[in-house]
Amino acid sequence: MSDSVEIVHAFWEQCWKTITGRENFKAWIAGLLEKINDLHLEVIETFQNAEGSRVASRWLLTGKNNGFAGTAPDQQDIRMTGTAVWAVREDGKLLSNHVERAALEQFRRLTRST
Repeated sequence: MSDSVEIVHAFWEQCWKTITGRENFKAWIAGLLEKINDLHLEVIETFQNAEGSRVASRWLLTGKNNGFAGTAPDQQDIRMTGTAVWAVREDGKLLSNHVERAALEQFRRLTRST
Protein backbone atom coordinates (compact mmCIF):
# COMPACT_ATOMS: atom_id res chain seq x y z
CA MET A 1 0.00 0.00 0.00
CA SER A 2 1.17 3.52 -0.76
CA ASP A 3 1.94 6.03 1.97
CA SER A 4 -1.45 7.66 2.59
CA VAL A 5 0.02 11.02 3.60
CA GLU A 6 1.83 11.21 0.24
CA ILE A 7 -1.44 10.37 -1.55
CA VAL A 8 -3.32 13.15 0.22
CA HIS A 9 -0.52 15.67 -0.33
CA ALA A 10 -0.49 14.78 -4.04
CA PHE A 11 -4.23 15.44 -4.15
CA TRP A 12 -3.81 18.87 -2.53
CA GLU A 13 -1.08 19.71 -5.02
CA GLN A 14 -3.10 18.60 -8.06
CA CYS A 15 -6.43 19.96 -6.88
CA TRP A 16 -5.33 23.52 -6.40
CA LYS A 17 -3.20 23.71 -9.52
CA THR A 18 -4.87 21.68 -12.26
CA ILE A 19 -8.47 21.11 -11.07
CA THR A 20 -9.12 17.44 -11.76
CA GLY A 21 -11.80 15.09 -10.43
CA ARG A 22 -15.55 14.92 -10.55
CA GLU A 23 -17.47 17.60 -12.41
CA ASN A 24 -19.29 19.06 -9.40
CA PHE A 25 -16.04 19.33 -7.45
CA LYS A 26 -14.34 20.98 -10.41
CA ALA A 27 -17.16 23.50 -10.67
CA TRP A 28 -16.88 24.30 -6.95
CA ILE A 29 -13.14 24.80 -7.20
CA ALA A 30 -13.54 26.99 -10.30
CA GLY A 31 -16.06 29.15 -8.45
CA LEU A 32 -13.73 29.50 -5.48
CA LEU A 33 -10.83 30.46 -7.72
CA GLU A 34 -12.97 33.22 -9.24
CA LYS A 35 -13.74 34.63 -5.79
CA ILE A 36 -10.21 34.54 -4.33
CA ASN A 37 -7.42 36.10 -6.35
CA ASP A 38 -3.88 34.75 -5.92
CA LEU A 39 -5.25 31.75 -4.00
CA HIS A 40 -2.59 29.70 -2.23
CA LEU A 41 -3.20 26.57 -0.17
CA GLU A 42 -0.53 25.55 2.34
CA VAL A 43 -0.76 22.19 4.08
CA ILE A 44 0.34 22.88 7.67
CA GLU A 45 0.44 19.33 8.99
CA THR A 46 -0.89 15.90 8.13
CA PHE A 47 -1.36 12.72 10.17
CA GLN A 48 -2.43 9.20 9.26
CA ASN A 49 -3.68 6.27 11.30
CA ALA A 50 -1.57 3.11 11.67
CA GLU A 51 -3.31 1.34 8.78
CA GLY A 52 -2.99 4.32 6.45
CA SER A 53 -6.72 4.26 5.77
CA ARG A 54 -7.49 7.63 7.41
CA VAL A 55 -5.60 10.91 7.01
CA ALA A 56 -6.19 14.32 8.62
CA SER A 57 -4.72 17.56 7.29
CA ARG A 58 -4.71 21.10 8.66
CA TRP A 59 -4.36 23.77 6.01
CA LEU A 60 -4.18 27.53 5.45
CA LEU A 61 -5.75 29.23 2.44
CA THR A 62 -4.65 32.76 1.56
CA GLY A 63 -5.40 35.20 -1.23
CA LYS A 64 -7.24 38.42 -2.05
CA ASN A 65 -11.01 38.90 -1.83
CA ASN A 66 -12.70 38.97 -5.22
CA GLY A 67 -16.24 38.47 -3.88
CA PHE A 68 -15.81 35.56 -1.45
CA ALA A 69 -19.13 34.53 0.16
CA GLY A 70 -21.01 37.33 -1.61
CA THR A 71 -18.85 40.14 -0.25
CA ALA A 72 -17.70 43.16 -2.25
CA PRO A 73 -14.60 42.33 -4.36
CA ASP A 74 -12.38 44.75 -2.45
CA GLN A 75 -9.12 42.74 -2.59
CA GLN A 76 -8.87 42.51 1.22
CA ASP A 77 -6.53 39.80 2.46
CA ILE A 78 -8.09 36.38 2.92
CA ARG A 79 -6.59 34.03 5.48
CA MET A 80 -8.76 30.99 6.22
CA THR A 81 -7.83 27.81 8.05
CA GLY A 82 -9.42 24.41 7.75
CA THR A 83 -9.17 20.71 8.45
CA ALA A 84 -9.80 17.81 6.07
CA VAL A 85 -10.27 14.18 7.04
CA TRP A 86 -9.78 11.60 4.30
CA ALA A 87 -10.55 7.91 3.81
CA VAL A 88 -8.00 6.20 1.55
CA ARG A 89 -8.62 2.81 -0.07
CA GLU A 90 -5.96 0.08 -0.11
CA ASP A 91 -5.36 0.73 -3.83
CA GLY A 92 -4.43 4.35 -3.06
CA LYS A 93 -7.67 5.92 -4.31
CA LEU A 94 -9.33 8.61 -2.20
CA LEU A 95 -12.68 7.30 -0.96
CA SER A 96 -14.11 10.31 0.89
CA ASN A 97 -13.18 13.72 2.24
CA HIS A 98 -14.83 15.77 4.99
CA VAL A 99 -13.77 19.41 5.33
CA GLU A 100 -14.29 21.97 8.08
CA ARG A 101 -13.22 25.50 7.23
CA ALA A 102 -13.36 28.85 8.99
CA ALA A 103 -15.51 30.45 6.26
CA LEU A 104 -17.88 32.20 8.67
CA GLU A 105 -15.00 33.79 10.54
CA GLN A 106 -13.49 34.94 7.23
CA PHE A 107 -16.85 36.37 6.11
CA ARG A 108 -17.13 38.33 9.36
CA ARG A 109 -13.61 39.77 8.92
CA LEU A 110 -14.45 40.89 5.37
CA THR A 111 -17.73 42.56 6.37
CA ARG A 112 -16.95 44.20 9.70
CA SER A 113 -17.16 47.96 9.80
CA THR A 114 -13.93 49.87 10.22
